Formats: sequence, structure tokens, C-alpha cells
Amino acid sequence: VQLVESGGGLVQAGGSLRLSCVDSGSFFSSNVLGWYRQTPGKQRELVASITRGYSTNYADSVKGRFAISRDNAKNAVFLQMNSLKPEDTAVYYCNTVPEFIDWGQGTQVIVSS
Repeated sequence: VQLVESGGGLVQAGGSLRLSCVDSGSFFSSNVLGWYRQTPGKQRELVASITRGYSTNYADSVKGRFAISRDNAKNAVFLQMNSLKPEDTAVYYCNTVPEFIDWGQGTQVIVSS
């Protein structure tokens, strides 16, 4: 297992969660990293990305609410999610951008209204 995501859970609308992902391999520190999410019947979408130089980019749907960060020394990437909405409910995954590591199991986020 190379990618391990954690930190998901059940939260009320307006709440916060912090997701973590660790890469047991050696790809993270040298690549653009991203958080993706997927809901049943839909394609996986990229919601946030961060370069090696810490420049970030966000999907319009999460801009101003989510914040991505990384720790190259720990081969880790994080996603702080604030002001969560029911439409943020999904399984969240981390990977490089574009993705070339086998997907992990993801972490489920459920936002209740």
C-alpha cells in the first residue's frame, strides 16, 4: 500500500475536517500533489493541488473553504476543509497531479444538513 488517506468522518454542515495522506514511496516530494473526490456515478474530480513550491489551486466549488498543504519531509499532503456543505460528501483521495500512483482506499467524508 503506497497511499494512505485518513481524517474523514461524519460532520454537520458548517463544520470542519482535516484530511491527511502519506505516501510510503518516494514520489510525493518531487511532484505536484492533489486531493480528488468522487461520488457514486460520477467521475473523480480534482479539488485542490499544490506544487513543490507551495503554489495552490482550487476548484471553484471549494475555493475559499478548503486549504491544501504539504510536508515534503514526511511525504505527506493535507486538506483542511472548512464550512463544509452537504455537496462536499464524497470519498476523498490523494495522488500526484496528473495521477500516476495507484489509488489508495480514500477516506469518506459525509456532511449532514
